[in-house]
Amino acid sequence: MAVYDVLGVAYARTRRADPRVAARIRGAVGEVGGVINVGAGSGSYETAGTVLAVEPSRVMLAQRPVGAAPAVQAVAERLPVRDGAVDTVMALLTVHHWSDPAAGIAELRRVARRRVVVLTWDQRVFRERFWLVRDYLPEAAAFDDARATPVDRLCELLGGARQEVVPVPHDCVDGFAAAYWRRPHAYLDPRVRAGVSLLAQPGEEILAPGLARLAEDLATGRWHTRHAGLLTLDALDVGYRLLVADQ
Repeated sequence: MAVYDVLGVAYARTRRADPRVAARIRGAVGEVGGVINVGAGSGSYETAGTVLAVEPSRVMLAQRPVGAAPAVQAVAERLPVRDGAVDTVMALLTVHHWSDPAAGIAELRRVARRRVVVLTWDQRVFRERFWLVRDYLPEAAAFDDARATPVDRLCELLGGARQEVVPVPHDCVDGFAAAYWRRPHAYLDPRVRAGVSLLAQPGEEILAPGLARLAEDLATGRWHTRHAGLLTLDALDVGYRLLVADQ
């Protein structure tokens, strides 16, 4: 069973494309003749040139909107398309779910004639700058330590790639892990946590003590005192990176 056959039941409710993140993805993809979206989920960030979506979860495929690009149920490590099928292949916040990232990246490169675009995060930066995992949920960070492929390693697998910082807006509408960095009460909502694999997969029992500390700090005002500087920022770099590799 694919991970998101379980986690993705209500995914579309909290994981909508943020226009500022989408603009950065469009800029990285560029003007191309065709795009394949690997690990496509419900297709939130698919560009106009997308000709095929690849997604292992039936649950996620069922949430794709009417009029979206054709989709096929398959995994990144075995893409059901020919060599050099399209100009560009993109994989957005998905590599950490792959069973074999090296094989998956090799497949992206095989299929792309011109460019591969990967949205991921730098776990070292994420751990250092994101208060939720640093101060309250180190257990969740440890979970990601085991599955997050280091950015340098991904760049190596891509045959060399430039890195672009993707700051997270303070009012980000896509509820990925650090989306609510300036809206801490959101992390106490189980519906929000259900759409974030970092928070959904470890299990509520593991997260409960840290979430209780967060709730107390919010109730007493300690969180706002400790993080007053964050409340003045419009966007924050917590490690999300676009990797762009030209073939």
